[in-house]
Amino acid sequence: MTHRLPPEPRRTVDLDPDEALRLLSSVPLGRIVFPLDVPQWALPAVRPVNHILDGGDIIVCARNGTVLTAPTEQANFQGVAVAYQADEIDHHTGLRWSVVATGHCHLVTDPEQVARYRAALRPQSDHGPDRVVRIHPALVTGIRRAVSD
Repeated sequence: MTHRLPPEPRRTVDLDPDEALRLLSSVPLGRIVFPLDVPQWALPAVRPVNHILDGGDIIVCARNGTVLTAPTEQANFQGVAVAYQADEIDHHTGLRWSVVATGHCHLVTDPEQVARYRAALRPQSDHGPDRVVRIHPALVTGIRRAVSD
């Protein structure tokens, strides 16, 4: 089956951070990009995860023992730098948006918050989430492919 775009011209529009976060909150799934915990390599890993937004922060679950959770053992832990990306694509119209939030993540340790976030995230794994992680975005960017005026 061939997908054809409608004849209307398209343009790419930069999103302001508030609109980007609004769009991010409209979808339940995104991808977290984080450094692999392999000493001889400095390569990123990408994993799909469910997310929710809370006060502009992105909340996800991470498996115990990943680079996102391991540094919490250290007293001077300041958070791992990560990127979080989500998008929505309409293959019939060619319209789409993509948002990337970059910042540092920290473990959520308050038991009440952890329970609330786990319930809201409805984990897809049979084992359930190991840790709840809060990403505080320092930079939020996004684009939207729209019909030209």
